[in-house]
Amino acid sequence: QLQASGGGLVQAGGSLRLSCADSGRTFSGATWGWFRQAPGKGSEFVAAISWTGLITKYADSVKGRFTISRDNAKNTMYLQMNGLKSEDTGVYYCAVDRSRAPSSLRINYDYWGQGTLVTVSS
Repeated sequence: QLQASGGGLVQAGGSLRLSCADSGRTFSGATWGWFRQAPGKGSEFVAAISWTGLITKYADSVKGRFTISRDNAKNTMYLQMNGLKSEDTGVYYCAVDRSRAPSSLRINYDYWGQGTLVTVSS
């Protein structure tokens, strides 16, 4: 079971760190990723990371501002978000792809956690 947390209200230019925990230790060895959905818009890929952490992938819109990482001992993935902009507002979801390298394709992800809301005020 994936549990995302860490969302909240922040001013533009601020930072937040999201976490996604695998409470059941179910997804060892898998690629994990973050997607987001802004109000009235479709799902958007944000970032993904391989099990080893050696391979990461980012959406162009967040490169240089967001950093994805994981702590496998804690079965937890993180998304450090700096320089937040109003367009980063949305519900952020963590997801798992059990069989592939990090990708931006939503269809590749088999399991999804509940979302955590990030609101950036301008």
